[in-house]
Amino acid sequence: MKANEVWAMSADERLACLRGGAAVAPERLAGADYRGVSLGLPRLVERLTWKTFRKSFRRDAAGTVSGLNVRLEQTGLDGAPVPRRDARGEVVSFGPFAVVPLPAGGTPFGCESGVVFDYGATHPAWNPIALTRDVVVALDPEHTLLFGALYVELGGLRLRTPSFFTLERER
Repeated sequence: MKANEVWAMSADERLACLRGGAAVAPERLAGADYRGVSLGLPRLVERLTWKTFRKSFRRDAAGTVSGLNVRLEQTGLDGAPVPRRDARGEVVSFGPFAVVPLPAGGTPFGCESGVVFDYGATHPAWNPIALTRDVVVALDPEHTLLFGALYVELGGLRLRTPSFFTLERER
């Protein structure tokens, strides 16, 4: 499957694709960068935020895999993934997360495979991003194409959002 095939899917087809995705081996992510494309958000929200982004993964000394988001210049779906830089020339990154197993009780998307990118593990409880989680599955055995969806965990509730995304391993 190719990312542009996922981009063309309806919301119901994306949900079925997510539910049918394969397990993600966190160690296969460590040291890799993935170019992301946001799907399912209203166009106005995309214009205020972004359509494309990067997720960069690393392994710490204890062997735990984590990641963070990198803002990209919005060069289009086929454009080069150019990191956005601040006034000092530093790459703009945000939203670190832990890569963790699926939670007991599952996700609101009904996935039986995959991992969760847990923003609550890396942010204080008062920060709104601490409520967010991404459930992510592999769409190929080499982990070159991943597919995910965002949900919110509030108290004991896990609530779906309309936000899906593809992640393609950068060369």
